[in-house]
Amino acid sequence: MLTCEIRARSALDAATTAQMYTLFERHYAATTSSRFAQDLAAKDWVLLLRDVGGTLRGFSTLQVYQREHAATRCRILFSGDTVIERDYWGEQELAFNWLRLAGRLHGEQPELRHFWFLISKGPRTFRYLPAFACRFYPSWSEARPPFEASLLDQLAREHFGENFDPHSGVVRFAESRGHLRQPLAEISARELRLPAVRFFLARNPGYAQGDELCCLCELAPANLKPVGRRLFLKGLADAEREVPACSK
Repeated sequence: MLTCEIRARSALDAATTAQMYTLFERHYAATTSSRFAQDLAAKDWVLLLRDVGGTLRGFSTLQVYQREHAATRCRILFSGDTVIERDYWGEQELAFNWLRLAGRLHGEQPELRHFWFLISKGPRTFRYLPAFACRFYPSWSEARPPFEASLLDQLAREHFGENFDPHSGVVRFAESRGHLRQPLAEISARELRLPAVRFFLARNPGYAQGDELCCLCELAPANLKPVGRRLFLKGLADAEREVPACSK
């Protein structure tokens, strides 16, 4: 069983940062410690997953910033490097704490529209979207939403420049900047039966070589499914009580 600790990125110590890279490098090829450190330095929050003995088993990073798009003030939650050891793939501690943190961040500035900006290196990450959200983009279940699609294009161009292909919605680098190692990139027959997995593979067939699908999801109670909404609302309540984000 895992527990999740949320820390400000600025509060990370060198030992924890080194453990994070060791774990990341064990799961992803074509990465370097300097590139990992550069990506981490741009983030604001880190969610750390530990087992009962305190060993780091997973983490995710998050950058929070504001943008104006189509005369609408938005707050962006941009997910960075994320990894969970395979033995713990069935646990939802990361997702549940992420949603609660998202709710708390929304509660800090409720006058803004909040969006989750995700670049997905694999179908398992992409599956978080249909698991917890009603509407997200891109999706196999509805047409291109004009506002979300144009906002996603703006964000992806800002972060990735010419490496972003707006026609496919995929980020492609001349050389991979991180892709799942084998056999972690393999998709099982059971997974292939899932619409989300089939859609992801059709939109991003080069994921195993490091291509990343850009995704966007509005973070609001009305757009979340029951479990996600419950956790998000707990985060909103935390903000009202001024509960620190780094508390467990």
